Amino acid sequence: MKDRPEILVVDDDPNISRLEQLYLEKENYEVRTAADGNAAIAEFRRLPPDLILLDVMLPGVDGYEVLKTVRRSGNIPVIMVTARGETFDKVLCLELGADDYITKPFDGKELVARVKAVLRRAQGGEEEKTTDISFPALTVSIAEYDVHYEGKKIEMPPKELEVLYFLASHPNQVFTREQLLRQVWGFDFFGDSRTVDVHIKRVREKLPDSEKYGWSIYTVRGVGYKFSA
Repeated sequence: MKDRPEILVVDDDPNISRLEQLYLEKENYEVRTAADGNAAIAEFRRLPPDLILLDVMLPGVDGYEVLKTVRRSGNIPVIMVTARGETFDKVLCLELGADDYITKPFDGKELVARVKAVLRRAQGGEEEKTTDISFPALTVSIAEYDVHYEGKKIEMPPKELEVLYFLASHPNQVFTREQLLRQVWGFDFFGDSRTVDVHIKRVREKLPDSEKYGWSIYTVRGVGYKFSA
């Protein structure tokens, strides 16, 4: 990452966009802005930033579609910014591969804290995770951020892959939801345990009938999850 991390702020409300820019520039981040989904995609492709703050409700192409485009191209951290605080909206953001979400109206200190936390996790992941993990019919590459199952590449957003990688790195060890939140999302993640359940469910759907190969992601009722092998 550069000496001054670059953040792309995407919001169609100029007041909110300017507010986010002021908070971030005060913390020595370099900030670019985009006012709609098409402009955001163009800016992302022109010069990929270190992190994107992405509004959900945008004119034209909405934030969900922008997130999908970013995820197809790589693993740049994305924090969704939404006025919709319902659990469904938050879970959808995470399912599509967002690293975190912020509900409007937000506090400036919280905004900066979340940006720092996500950047720190992304930077640490690049430095520390290098080993591939293999089980019958399954290979998880954290270096390349891809998963192969039964000879086919499986599309997984970064956090789904990281949950799978972490559990598979510790076969037969039980982890609570809170432990998984700390290990995969970081100590300062602002979500709740439902985040883990959603990601485990999605991973299982993408690895059907894994039991026939002698392994599976197993639910330990009342405790959490383990990679049983």
